[in-house]
Amino acid sequence: MKTLDGKVAIVTGAGSVEYGHGTGDAMAINFARHGARVVLFDIDEERANRTLKTINQERGIASIVIGDVSKAADCDLGTSVAVEQFGSIDILVNNVAIIPRGNVVDVTEEEWDQVFAVNLKSMMLMSKSCIKYMVSNGGGSIINISSTEGQRGQDWLPFVAYSTSKGAAVTLTTSMAVQHGKDNIRVNCIAPGMIYTPLIAPHISDEVRTLRRMGAPLDIEGNAWDVANAAVFLASDNARWITGTTLPVDGGLLATQSLSLIDRFTDLAEK
Repeated sequence: MKTLDGKVAIVTGAGSVEYGHGTGDAMAINFARHGARVVLFDIDEERANRTLKTINQERGIASIVIGDVSKAADCDLGTSVAVEQFGSIDILVNNVAIIPRGNVVDVTEEEWDQVFAVNLKSMMLMSKSCIKYMVSNGGGSIINISSTEGQRGQDWLPFVAYSTSKGAAVTLTTSMAVQHGKDNIRVNCIAPGMIYTPLIAPHISDEVRTLRRMGAPLDIEGNAWDVANAAVFLASDNARWITGTTLPVDGGLLATQSLSLIDRFTDLAEK
């Protein structure tokens, strides 16, 4: 028996780009590999179809919903499709995010509002839409994807709107965990560190990529599959007594600070 046999999962931002794997598609594929039936929720149909193709090739089960998770009607569509096609919702992963660059002086009001709509409001809307089904089903697991950037400050590559939204995701997680524990709904958070994904690739050089790896105690470059493996655990019954927790998947980054590496990051960012 597989870890997630019989479970139904919704993953937002589950589409695949043409090269590499992001956290969304890696989690969706990994859920299917572990026996879940997966609803791939993405705003881009072409990307969603790439993930679907991979799951189908591996003889997994999945379907697609195309929509904007910052819109309540689209969120309700996604949950209704999951219930109509698969009968229930057991797992929700709030993964979708955008990352405009800039500090508080540089970021525009429109960029700030868009980041909070996509990165944070979507978590609230999707959770609101899913929880009623989880309650009727006797419980469930919600996983919010945050970031180590939501738990520390840095200057070498400023994403102030993104970082702030990801910090808020941690607080949302603890609040939801306390408020919905009585419904047997577990709510946890994953905070990826400086993993290498297609989302971050355009922003960094090869030298910065190496320094990012060296900035954590484990001299290993993290990738989307590290996050996907953590998500399978938190979604499964193996984590039945874990809720309200933020799990860093960061190679130990939050456990240490290397000032020399931070100085190097800053120097490179200014070039």
